[in-house]
Amino acid sequence: MTDEPVPVSAPRTVSPYNPANILTVVRIVLVPVFLGLVVSSQLTGTGQRIVACLVFCVASATDFVDGWIARRWSMVTSFGKVADPIADKALTGTALVLLSVYDRLPWWVTLLILVREWGITALRFWVIRYGIIPASRGGKLKTVLQIAAIAWYLWPVPEPFDIIGPGLMGAATVVTVVTGVDYVIEALRLRRTARRIDSSGGE
Repeated sequence: MTDEPVPVSAPRTVSPYNPANILTVVRIVLVPVFLGLVVSSQLTGTGQRIVACLVFCVASATDFVDGWIARRWSMVTSFGKVADPIADKALTGTALVLLSVYDRLPWWVTLLILVREWGITALRFWVIRYGIIPASRGGKLKTVLQIAAIAWYLWPVPEPFDIIGPGLMGAATVVTVVTGVDYVIEALRLRRTARRIDSSGGE
């Protein structure tokens, strides 16, 4: 007697129009809004600086929320994999460049962070056919430190407390570089392992 075939359920199709992706798009849309607020305030007008800082914080918060939604309800899509890191880098990159343009942050700090951020994003796409490099705890700490440092620079902090900003940015820069090196090592290890498996015939 032969076994009856077991029906296989069709793979779950995730619509690209899901809450996680919508939040990612919202973050992208908020980038030019944030840019306009900072330019109009030139980091001198107190009211607009506060609004710009709040917009930046709200946009940054969507990064944590959309990632949580995508993982919690299995809403990971190809669009999200590409758009989410681009939205993150566009937001933080715009903020860093503006801070340097208005002489609030040394250009070398901005360039160092941007090279790391966009370089690691390119590296992720380079090894994506071998596997996905998950965000490490260090990477998450880096994101939190960057957001906190940028928000501190944007907010009109009273003079006795403005020295906290450079301290936060210094810590963010160090963690950014260290985690960047760690991602490069992990990517090379992932690629080397995958190629070794391919050359051995998948055994």
